[in-house]
Amino acid sequence: MGRAARPRPDGALRPVITTRSRRLALLLPPLIAGLWAAALGLEHVRGDMWFLGRVEATMTDVRMSVRGTRVPPDNTVIVAIDDEVVRKDGGYPVSRGTVARIVKAIGAAKPKAIGIDMLLVDPGPDGGDRALAEVLAHHPAVIGSAAQFAASTQALGGGGGILSDIPVADGFLTPLPIFADVSTLGVVNVATDEVGTPREVPLVFSDGSRVELAFPLRLAALAEGVEPVVERDGVRLGNRFVATDLGHAVPLAFFGPRRTFATYPAAPLLDGEIAPDMFTGKIVIIGVTVTGSGDVFPSPFDAVMPGVEVMATAVANLTTGDGLLRGRSVRLADAAIAIFLAVTTVGLLAWRRSAASFSLIAALVATWALSNMIAFANGVWLSVALPITAAAPPAILFGAVQLWVQRRRAHQFAEQSELLQRVNAPGFSEWLAVNPDFLAEPVSQHAAILFIDMSGFTALSEKIGPNAVRELLDGFYRLLDDAVGGSRGGAITSFAGDGAMLVFGLPSPRDKDAFNAAETAVHLVRRTREWRASLPAEIAERIGFKLGAHFGPVVASRLGGERNQQITATGDTVNVANRLMEVAADRAADLAVSKELLDAAGPRNALATSGVLSGQIATRIRGRARSLDVNMWWDSEG
Repeated sequence: MGRAARPRPDGALRPVITTRSRRLALLLPPLIAGLWAAALGLEHVRGDMWFLGRVEATMTDVRMSVRGTRVPPDNTVIVAIDDEVVRKDGGYPVSRGTVARIVKAIGAAKPKAIGIDMLLVDPGPDGGDRALAEVLAHHPAVIGSAAQFAASTQALGGGGGILSDIPVADGFLTPLPIFADVSTLGVVNVATDEVGTPREVPLVFSDGSRVELAFPLRLAALAEGVEPVVERDGVRLGNRFVATDLGHAVPLAFFGPRRTFATYPAAPLLDGEIAPDMFTGKIVIIGVTVTGSGDVFPSPFDAVMPGVEVMATAVANLTTGDGLLRGRSVRLADAAIAIFLAVTTVGLLAWRRSAASFSLIAALVATWALSNMIAFANGVWLSVALPITAAAPPAILFGAVQLWVQRRRAHQFAEQSELLQRVNAPGFSEWLAVNPDFLAEPVSQHAAILFIDMSGFTALSEKIGPNAVRELLDGFYRLLDDAVGGSRGGAITSFAGDGAMLVFGLPSPRDKDAFNAAETAVHLVRRTREWRASLPAEIAERIGFKLGAHFGPVVASRLGGERNQQITATGDTVNVANRLMEVAADRAADLAVSKELLDAAGPRNALATSGVLSGQIATRIRGRARSLDVNMWWDSEG
């Protein structure tokens, strides 16, 4: 059983939350958050979190920019078919003969491998095609082919075993046989995000009947003189293993904006202005950078990056191992981090919605963000979108539910506070025992009325919870009770939740009522300041106090029905004293006191002999046609 029952004064039973119920209330929200995060983590490990792609892409660009530009390896260079060579050749695309001359000039320097990032699928003049084929036959070269997809996204599931998750194409666009027969083919497709930025290069493709390897993988393997071996979570190039992401894709770690790689224009090379020996022992990629060619992509460093530089980036990542690590193990780590953040964040909120818990949550998030950035700077691509999506919605939802519950509790507490006004003023029970007919009929007399109110209480009660509110008001009521005790002769006739009305003149008027009211006002100002200073800072800074005091005729009476009565004072004097609190607040004074009370208290009253008492000010009081002479008082000890 999670609840016991406690008798209520009216004989009904009221449920009481037990320790078991409290534990359940603390454990259930983190458990739900953990299940939510685990479900998202499972989808992330499977690669089905497409709806978070834009967030992850944006944060990856941010981290890439923070990581900064890097010097690419000098083993990979680019020869650009640019506007100048197109102008000299007479148009675009350039002739196969010109491409043959470029390959021949590069091949003379004995590079490790030559990659031609071009689709040689259409026949050209016989002489040019034969010339290029003859050159390719004498040099280690990879030429581009393309996987064709009917849909805008690449479906995974290329076959059984280790190839079960590779992209499945509808077919391949391959070079002419005259070129394919003398060179190695490599697929040039890249995987882009929602905004078109290349994020990964799939290394293996299938069309259901055959498997093709990617252009960068073929080129890297050719340069190292090995045959690539596709394994479960990566590819092996000789003795070196390159980890891949889902779909056997290698994440791209860009080095910088366009022309970060050493890039040589083709025209000076053909004109003999570039020494060919600079290509010796290098991987040389020939690609198009002609204006308007369309083979461009946005990158984290550049809005327009030629496709040949994307290929060069992938080749460099494969050959030097300085790419990004984002495979199954990293995705499992993402899921674990997401679960931890979600459970811990919601758990801290469930434990205590306070400055301490919020500080711990902020420290946790800051630590995670810094660790994520450090990991990325060291080549580990941990997700940003997954932990945010796993932790933020449960935390926001739980916070909203908590706020709703706290508001309901605050409302209930406000209703309970109103019940305090039905309690007879302290000290009258003994008087009534001796004189049961006391104030059975209303009595007109003079009395000093002092009002005190705690400002900022309503907003505060919504934030700190009912238990803390109860403790706060308990301390406040104790302070008031002490203030009217002893020789001052005051009586608290009503508590109004976060305020109280004090009457000096009940059960019977005395000559020193106004004097005692002035002394009590000074005492209250100082005691409330001391008490406020003893409270936690997050509470003390949200509350303040205002006081108003007046002296004049009142009607003392017993109000209420047969079962519940309250002894109090009513009349214009009471209304004026209450309104004077507003005057004190408007003038930033500790107390607003009427001339009538000061005159009745005498020249040696506490307000006149301590603190700072302003001159009389004719003040309009809300609800009264005539103005009232009012003095402001500030405590000099504050």
